[in-house]
Amino acid sequence: MGSESAVIRKEVENTRPKRPLVLVVDDDEDARTIYQQYLRHKGCRVVTARDGVSAVEKAQRHRPNVIVMDLAMPLMDGWEATARLKRAPLTRGIPVIVLTAVQMSGEKSRAAGCDGFLAKPCSPELLWLEVRMLLDSPAGSSTEPS
Repeated sequence: MGSESAVIRKEVENTRPKRPLVLVVDDDEDARTIYQQYLRHKGCRVVTARDGVSAVEKAQRHRPNVIVMDLAMPLMDGWEATARLKRAPLTRGIPVIVLTAVQMSGEKSRAAGCDGFLAKPCSPELLWLEVRMLLDSPAGSSTEPS
């Protein structure tokens, strides 16, 4: 039984991306920079977007392993961007973490198709824990980074 669990553990490790790609979407430049630098420090590759329109485009182009999505943004808000990503065959399986100062519940964000919820202000360490949890889940590890 011990060797069987070692084989399963090895299979899970082999499906986890070595340098996962995270798309950080936030209209606040300081927030994008802080989260980008911290996630890179943790070994991730990071792509950023400042609005929902560029988030959808970059998600389709890069197919990240996880998306961190602010809700209140110009051009297209995070709700609409997430809805479009979850409807599109190419991006529907990418986990989305809502990271917002908008007063709401985590249940409401999950009902809208989000896979995680964090309230601002949020420490980079807490964001990393949520990203890791989703990367370790089957949905986060199955998306092929580009």
